[in-house]
Amino acid sequence: MGLFTEAFVASLVLGAVVAGVPLLLAGLGEQLSEKAGVLNIGLEGMMLIGAYAGFVLAYETGSAASGFLAGAAGGMAVAALMAVLCVRLGLNQIVIGIALTLGAEGITALLHNVRFATTYPRLDAPETLAIPVLSRIPVVGPALFDRPAVVYLTVLLVGIMIYVYRCTYLGIALQAAGDRPAALDAAGVDVVGTRTVAVLCTGLFAGLAGAFMSIVASGVFVPFMTHGNGFIGIVLAMLARGRPLRVLGGALLFGVCLSLTTALQVAGVDVPTDVIQMLPFATVMLVLVVAGRRASLPPALGSSYERGAR
Repeated sequence: MGLFTEAFVASLVLGAVVAGVPLLLAGLGEQLSEKAGVLNIGLEGMMLIGAYAGFVLAYETGSAASGFLAGAAGGMAVAALMAVLCVRLGLNQIVIGIALTLGAEGITALLHNVRFATTYPRLDAPETLAIPVLSRIPVVGPALFDRPAVVYLTVLLVGIMIYVYRCTYLGIALQAAGDRPAALDAAGVDVVGTRTVAVLCTGLFAGLAGAFMSIVASGVFVPFMTHGNGFIGIVLAMLARGRPLRVLGGALLFGVCLSLTTALQVAGVDVPTDVIQMLPFATVMLVLVVAGRRASLPPALGSSYERGAR
């Protein structure tokens, strides 16, 4: 009973929110791409570029909003390259995705070394938006309801994606692009254009996720700071089977795992950091064993499509 103190619970909830938001953004972006039939292995690279671009502009301007815009643009720039190579030219999505991730790791590490290797500047904490009444709930109120506006917008995005998938023509087109692209083509809808839009939106979400990590979660950029979060986002999207609410639940689960290190330190529990840091990845493997066989993926996922082909 001594473990579950107010300080431990508050730290765990806050850490879960901070760690879960990038996973949620990445998972929603990957889900969008996979619905359209594009397996976006380059998600990690898009997050890294977004993290660096967002940090640099937030540092130069002193505006977190500018940093998020730069992060989104950086992620979309990488996504545009993937759209050209994979969607337009039909190159292998897995190979290109891995290449983009490796390239982003190298570029961001090099740029950081040139500019910030000796200074490691840190950003001020961004302004938070407290929700009246709810933010005063004991223990968990400040952690859940006194957060930067981007946290609330990310949760709102879950509802928006549910509406898009279920109630809009775009959602139908995305589903058809991943399930039966030939049928979509026969209906007069540009499959390549639909997939391109999906990949660009994925890059936007991933760039925002990376910017959140550097601007809100840590306030600093360090090379390779995504630590595999992009790949966890891919797993979340695959296991969610097209349902954004499941991405939200998975992001919270893995966010709790990622936040255990800090929470246990607050509680004074002496557990090796390496053991705690491997917990999210052990959880990923456990979830894959339990639920992976029930995962439903679009039939055309990972396959290129040539307009007019049958």
